[in-house]
Amino acid sequence: MNLSNLKPAQARRDRKRVGRGLGSGKGRYSGRGIKGQKARAGSHAMRAGFEGGQMPLYMRTAKLRGNTSADAMPIGPFRTYTQPVNLRDLEARFDAGEEVTPESLKAKGLIRSIRKDVKLLGNGELTKTLSVTVHGASATAREKVEAAGGTLTLLREPKPRKPKNLKRRPEGRAPKETAPRQTEGEA
Repeated sequence: MNLSNLKPAQARRDRKRVGRGLGSGKGRYSGRGIKGQKARAGSHAMRAGFEGGQMPLYMRTAKLRGNTSADAMPIGPFRTYTQPVNLRDLEARFDAGEEVTPESLKAKGLIRSIRKDVKLLGNGELTKTLSVTVHGASATAREKVEAAGGTLTLLREPKPRKPKNLKRRPEGRAPKETAPRQTEGEA
């Protein structure tokens, strides 16, 4: 701010005093009309989405289905985010034989934070031998790194997948064999 930027304060207007006689223009009902909800003090400021007691739109629409637990990564309140890094970025920024870690990726400006997980994706080609250590990698990225003679180490092993109907089946019991269905002609 400079002296050349200073401006005089704008003229201020005193608020209109209401209910001071009919000649004032805001006498008798003070511009509020006669009775009713909107004539009362503080009673007509409704919250956003209020529809006068009618079931509001946000409650009329369907709830989104799906798992909201921590295991359901892409959805739900506990979703986790990974920072993607492509092979073409490694090819451009790293020399052969270098180690690729979240710290080195941050130093080269490929990721924003070392606190969030890093996932290696397979876009682009890799011709250099690199030692890569990240939290996750796609199958294509793994193949390309190993094909170039490099190594890929995961900081966190992926969770083993559980069979879906494990809870319903008792311990050590195999699924039932279903008998072949008979058609009307065979019976």
